[in-house]
Amino acid sequence: MISFIYSSAISGIDANIVEVETYISSGMPVFSIVGLPDAAVKESRDRVAAALKNSGFDFPTKKITVNLAPADIKKEGGAFDLPIALGILASSGKIKKEQLLGFCAAGELALDGKIRRVKGILPIALSLKKRKVGKFIVPFDNKEEAAVSGTVKVYPFKTLVDVVKFLKGETKQSPFTYDAKTDSEECNFNDFDFADIKGQFGAKRAAEIAAAGGHNMIMSGPPGSGKTMIAKRIPGILPLMSFDESVETTKIWSASGQPFSGGLIKQRPFRSPHHTVSSVALAGGGAYPKPGEVSLAHNGVLFLDEFAEFRRDALEVLRQPLEDKCVTVSRAKNSIIFPASFMLVAAMNPCPCGNLGNKEKQCVCNPNQIQKYRNKISGPLMDRIDIHIEVPALKVSEITDMPAGSENSKKIKERVVKARALQLERFKNSKIHANSQMSVKDIKKYCVLDDAAKSILKNAIEKLGLSARAYDRILKVARTIADLDNSENIKTAHIAEAIQYRAFDRQ
Repeated sequence: MISFIYSSAISGIDANIVEVETYISSGMPVFSIVGLPDAAVKESRDRVAAALKNSGFDFPTKKITVNLAPADIKKEGGAFDLPIALGILASSGKIKKEQLLGFCAAGELALDGKIRRVKGILPIALSLKKRKVGKFIVPFDNKEEAAVSGTVKVYPFKTLVDVVKFLKGETKQSPFTYDAKTDSEECNFNDFDFADIKGQFGAKRAAEIAAAGGHNMIMSGPPGSGKTMIAKRIPGILPLMSFDESVETTKIWSASGQPFSGGLIKQRPFRSPHHTVSSVALAGGGAYPKPGEVSLAHNGVLFLDEFAEFRRDALEVLRQPLEDKCVTVSRAKNSIIFPASFMLVAAMNPCPCGNLGNKEKQCVCNPNQIQKYRNKISGPLMDRIDIHIEVPALKVSEITDMPAGSENSKKIKERVVKARALQLERFKNSKIHANSQMSVKDIKKYCVLDDAAKSILKNAIEKLGLSARAYDRILKVARTIADLDNSENIKTAHIAEAIQYRAFDRQ
């Protein structure tokens, strides 16, 4: 007898619906799985057999053939254990095959029949709507994630026995519903506060501007000057994610198998990979492409500490996502696009020893060493970073005494949220959400300068030798500064401040 149930295979951050066909026939007792399965799927034969026996079901001593269609899509992971087990039970007459109609199932089976959490549940739930599959059986630990989509009826279970009883009608269970408001308090929690940072008012002002406009920022300064502290506090002053942003971010994390609690990721991601990270781990890819750090930081912050110590090829792969807000990974069989709209925050030392410009300690590097160190970061990559800021070493008085008037993150966030609200209103009829995403056409429309501001900017271009891209970046930053000042027009002071945030161009 042939039975049929839906499951799904993850491709990038999307899901392809898979039809799990099970056929039991007379012959030698063989259990084969076809349809381009990987090693983990092939190993499900032993897991399914043990789970069925330990759950009190007889395992058929006949020829069992499981087909995962379509056959040209690679099947990975243990999520096919549950639909395969249900297919065997239906084909052997333990449950009626009609009871599987309209169901999709995903879950890894333990040897005792328990159903374990699997990755990619949210992408699967979102894809079921297109195939008009209305019922989804999931592991109990994936229930919130599956119900976030609101497109299918979610039935979570802890064991295989519970699933069988439900399908046979021996027990009744209502679909699980998820309330997105249950995590609202958690998303406001933040252990890092700008009030903890001593001094560095210029760097904190630059961080506020970067957060208000979604601008990329690089900080250069000696060790211990506070660069990492500032970077870690930037997510705390960013506006809360919208529901669509949360779903999109959760979808990426779910498909990549990253751990997270609850049904939705509501805190903006903060990713800080080590400088030994490879270009594939940073941008995404592999034989079967997976999201990289730039995609895991989508709608959040990607912090690269010791920027000049990263491999040159790893840094250069940042060019496309910084410009296009996505990563395209092309392979012989297909091409996958990963979202990568993140805010880059980088930190580096001014020289190999880190003491260049430090009045307290003498730099021991020669000019060739300094130039070689800085040349690790290409000009085109630096051009794509809006704000360059120098973070000087702290004075003794700044270290020992907390200066009066040090603002906390809450006050800074209020100004950032107001500036972002102005931008949302300005770009309400487009897909742009922040000033950093403006195109050349938008810059011409929203970054109009008076004669005095034009004169200042023209002189800066001539003296600093700025590129056309750097010119656009200055205008975007000036627009954000004007928004923070609640000014409709970009004034001379706004342009002058924006020019000051091109420290590397001055060098």
